[in-house]
Amino acid sequence: MGFFATGRWILVGILAAFAVAGMSAGQATADNDVPGTMLIGTRTSQPIGHYEFCQRMSSECRIWSGRRDPVQMSDAMRVLLGSVNTAVNRSVKATSDDQAYSKKEFWTFPDDGTGDCEDYVLLKRKMLHAHGIPLSDLLITVVRLQDGEGHAVLTVRTGDGDLILDNLNDDVKPWTQTGYRFMKRQSVRYTGRWVSILDNRDVLVSSVN
Repeated sequence: MGFFATGRWILVGILAAFAVAGMSAGQATADNDVPGTMLIGTRTSQPIGHYEFCQRMSSECRIWSGRRDPVQMSDAMRVLLGSVNTAVNRSVKATSDDQAYSKKEFWTFPDDGTGDCEDYVLLKRKMLHAHGIPLSDLLITVVRLQDGEGHAVLTVRTGDGDLILDNLNDDVKPWTQTGYRFMKRQSVRYTGRWVSILDNRDVLVSSVN
């Protein structure tokens, strides 16, 4: 059994334990009423890597969701998010698309145990959705790091605000505490559509000017 397969079985055990504990992906308060949520702008361009991913895996990008409240938070949910984030971070070896595919961008599931930031996000999103969290609460998000480099993270919409799962950090943090500049993310309503993020916090302004 390969390294990644072993990590997968470990994570299956983690998820099963939370299922027994009775974690529920129910509804909480309305998105606009939740402190700590991102302010969303208008429809924007889809990242080329996601566009090509959708051409190969169209079923991943044609899912409509009605307007719904974000997922309910609980102690079990917090532990689940942290466990998935850490397990995937430690099971996947960071490898650039240039190294793996001789391409600048190639989004895919890290089935061979290697991948870059978008691939970590895709796997975390898939595993959390399999555990009952709606895709409308699991949004691929593009940010800029402090040095201005582009990066992808997973935004989890919750009743306690928007939380970030990141392959550069095992801690699950509120989006406002990451130190990143948030650019755009998937639409809550349609998995193949992207919307801008109106991030007007006074962070990283110089790195994107």
